[in-house]
Amino acid sequence: MRILYLFCSLFILQMVSAQKLVIDSKQYQALKQNNALAGAEVIAPNSEVGTQHYTGPQGQKTGLCDCLIPLDSTFQLAMLPNDDNYSNIIPLPFNFSFYGTNYDSLYINNNGNISFSQPYSTFTAYSFPDPTFNMIAPFWADVDTRSTNGGNVWYKLNPHSLVIVWDHVGYFSMMEDKLNTFQLIISDGLDTLIPNSNNVSFCYGDMQWTSGSASGGFNGFGGSPATVGVNIGNGINYFQVGQFDAPGVAFDGPYSANDGVDFLDGQEIYFDLANTNSNIPPLVMSSGICDTIDVYTGDTLKSLNAVDFSIGISTPEIGQLLTTNITCDEPTALSYLTNSVSNEFTGFDLTFDATGVQPGLYHVQIETTDNGTPAQTVTKSIPIRVVYDANLAGINDIDFTSIEVYPNPTSETIQIKGLQANDLLELFDASGKLIQAFKATNTLEQLTLPQVGFYILKCSSNSKPQSVLKLQRI
Repeated sequence: MRILYLFCSLFILQMVSAQKLVIDSKQYQALKQNNALAGAEVIAPNSEVGTQHYTGPQGQKTGLCDCLIPLDSTFQLAMLPNDDNYSNIIPLPFNFSFYGTNYDSLYINNNGNISFSQPYSTFTAYSFPDPTFNMIAPFWADVDTRSTNGGNVWYKLNPHSLVIVWDHVGYFSMMEDKLNTFQLIISDGLDTLIPNSNNVSFCYGDMQWTSGSASGGFNGFGGSPATVGVNIGNGINYFQVGQFDAPGVAFDGPYSANDGVDFLDGQEIYFDLANTNSNIPPLVMSSGICDTIDVYTGDTLKSLNAVDFSIGISTPEIGQLLTTNITCDEPTALSYLTNSVSNEFTGFDLTFDATGVQPGLYHVQIETTDNGTPAQTVTKSIPIRVVYDANLAGINDIDFTSIEVYPNPTSETIQIKGLQANDLLELFDASGKLIQAFKATNTLEQLTLPQVGFYILKCSSNSKPQSVLKLQRI
C-alpha cells in the first residue's frame, strides 16, 4: 500500500512539473532579475487590455524613404505596458500564408515578434533555424515597456494587411536611455503597403539597443544578440537577416559575426512567404534609398558633382552564393567597389559622378541571383537625377582639410573638429534647402542630421578658406 502511495505521489508530481507554472508579475520579475527562471515552464501572465486607440501626436513621414506608417487614432494598443507579455489572440480579416499554411489569427509578442500556434514570452533570442519557435521576428529581443518613456506596441488592421509598430520601446529592466522603433507588416499579398506582391515587410526607424540585462547585456549591448528573421520550426523553412549585439553599422551577413544595430536604421526588407518553396530570394538592402537620388552638377570638382551610396545583398539561407550584375545607362558615370564579407552577404560602395553628364534621369540596375533550388533572382533599379546647379559653378578653392567630421556616414550625430570661435556652420539638405545655421563656440561641435539621406555642410571663416563637405545619415 505504501509503495502504491509513493508511486501515485511521484506520478502526480511529474504531472504537475510537466505543466507550465503561472506566477504573478512580481515573482516573475524577481526571478528574472536574479537569472533564476527555470525555463519554459515559468511564464509571465498575460495582460488583458481593452480597446485603446492611439491618442498621441499624429505622426508624419519624415521623407520619401521613410517606410514607417505614422501612428494615428486608427492604431490600437496591442497590450498594456509590460515585460515579456503578449496580446490576446487577434483575428485577421484576411488569410496570411506562412510557407503555405494559412492563418486567420495570431499573437503579438512584446519581445519583437509575432506567432501563430502559441504566444511567446521568451526574452533571450535564438538564431534561426530553431526547432522550437514558430514566429516572424522583425527584432526579437528583451523589450520592456513598463517605464514612463518605455514606449508601446500598436497595431492596425486593414482589409488586406496588419501593421504592427514597436514605437520607441525600451529594454529590460525598465531602461529607457536607448529606444528602438521598428515595424512589421503582413498581408495576403494584395496590399500595396508591401511592394511587388510580397506578403511581409520589416521596417526600421532609429535602433539604439540590442540586449537586456537578463540576456547578459550591459547598457543595452552585448550578451545574447537580438535576432531578425523568420522561423517556422521545421528546420527547413526559415531565414535570418542577422543577429545584432553592438552599436554601429558593421554588417557581414546573416550567419557570420554578430553585427551593429545601426545597420538597420532606415532599412526596409520585404519578402514573400506565401508558398512552400523554402528558397527565399536574395534581400537587397539599401538604407535611405527608396526613391530618386539627386546629384548636382555645375563644376569640375568631382567631390561636389558625385553622389556615394551603398547596397547590401544577402542570401537569407545558410551556404548560398550570389551572382550580381550592376549596370548603368550612363556607364562612364558609375563606379563601384565590391566588399564580399561572407558567402551569404555582399556589400557594394557605389559612386555616380555627374561631371560632364547632361542633366536628366539615369538608372543604376542591380540584378542578383542565388544558387538555391530553384534559383531566385531579384532586380532593383535606382533612379538618379542629374540637376544643374549654378550655385556650384566656379567653386574651385574649397579647403576640405581645414576641418574634420566623424563618423561619416553616421547613424544620427556628426562631430565637427578643428573649428574656431564664430565659424559659421550651415547645413543644407540634398535639395539645397538650408536646415540649420549657427556659429561655433568651441573647437569641437556636434550636429544631428534629422533623417536618413545626404547633406551638405558649409563652414565659413574670416581666417581660412570656406569648407564644403558632403555628409550622409544611414
